[in-house]
Amino acid sequence: MNPETSSCLRDTATILAVDDSPDTLELVRRNLELAGHTVYTAGNVHQALDLLDSIEPEIVITDWKMPVNDGLELVKYIHAEHPGLGIMMITGYASIESAVQAIKTGVDEYLPKPFTDEELATAVAKLIHKVRKRKSLTPADLALTASFGLVGQSAEMHNVFDLIKKAACSNATVLITGESGTGKELVARAIHYQSKRSSAPFVTVNCSAIPNELIESELFGYTKGAFTGAVATRAGFFQTANGGSIFLDEVSEMSLNMQVKLLRVIQEKEVTLVGSRKPIPVDIRIIAATNKNLQRLVEAGAFREDLFYRLNIVTVDIPPLRNRKDDIVYLVNHFSGRYAREAGKNAPQFTEDTLEMLLNYDFPGNVRELENIIQRLIVVSDSDIIHPSDLPAYVRSVPVKVAGGDLRSLAEVEAEYLAQVVEATRGNLTKAAAILGIDRKTLRTKLKHSVTPDNQ
Repeated sequence: MNPETSSCLRDTATILAVDDSPDTLELVRRNLELAGHTVYTAGNVHQALDLLDSIEPEIVITDWKMPVNDGLELVKYIHAEHPGLGIMMITGYASIESAVQAIKTGVDEYLPKPFTDEELATAVAKLIHKVRKRKSLTPADLALTASFGLVGQSAEMHNVFDLIKKAACSNATVLITGESGTGKELVARAIHYQSKRSSAPFVTVNCSAIPNELIESELFGYTKGAFTGAVATRAGFFQTANGGSIFLDEVSEMSLNMQVKLLRVIQEKEVTLVGSRKPIPVDIRIIAATNKNLQRLVEAGAFREDLFYRLNIVTVDIPPLRNRKDDIVYLVNHFSGRYAREAGKNAPQFTEDTLEMLLNYDFPGNVRELENIIQRLIVVSDSDIIHPSDLPAYVRSVPVKVAGGDLRSLAEVEAEYLAQVVEATRGNLTKAAAILGIDRKTLRTKLKHSVTPDNQ
């Protein structure tokens, strides 16, 4: 168990539970009071509004479907009048589409009915942790998502935000690790622009893109006549970054010879131009990144151990997207909104099946891959609704477990069922569409893009 999660289980809070079902209210109250929480209950939104000001809860747990006023209206009121409260939506009408609507309205946690005692306790503990994290965030922390594109509400991303804040307050070297596409440069920029060096240069160097024979002169600069083609003295990246930060992306691709010279820069805080013997002092903050395991490279003799320890003062490990699926819906909304604005379009709606396929996909290319998919959908789609058939075939063809234990894709299962319904209606697409609960045009599109073992 995550240490932070386990510590949250011991935290208590004042909670307001809102539900028109007395049985549900009693279940929630009994279980949460046994965990040490103080719980108030309301049978409708009107009662909840009367209690909000007097009890000042930290968490509100509300049902969705209630007579007169529903839970979403309560959520909107809380955001307007009591910002900062943690909100959990519970509902017996659970679906991906309803979850998306709840999240867009401002719900922090979403718990489908029926739920177990353990599921309720875990969700409440997670929400308390999230609310208290949020309260500890300064406006500068909140700017991380707005200014640097670091989108996420998961516990894993909150840990990343915490490390960014701590790293920005120091001048220590930082090592950012994570798979390709996770946003290592975004984290590096956030660290720099949240630090005291924010007004000075931020210089990015892709170590894997510079040939070994050129990297020294690119990093350290060179004097006139140092080599053929050196017609004038030129400053290197380290001098350009003086007073600010230099981001060494894919630092693991440096040769052992260059690693020695980088180590000297870190230790002596000076560089020597190629063709010169006179060192030049530099005041820089070094932020390095890699998608490889440097410890293993050290063990294999491919990376210097002393440099590893010099770089590894503060480590920010960015989790892959498959390990923070909670963020996928937020990212879909973020990217679709951004690219729709750029294209002068309205942000499209993603159907329940479409979001389910995206949630089922592991995204080996991480956030960058998801961003590329959403950008493509915005550019090529002429509809305000994104269907599964609009997704790339490799996303639609992710295998899922079905009855009998065989591994098949969602697209295959859908294609087979479509064919069965069309066959049962003897090719009458109007009747088939009515049975499937979709319009005729959507059915024709689905049939056109159906994925079967024969046409994969």
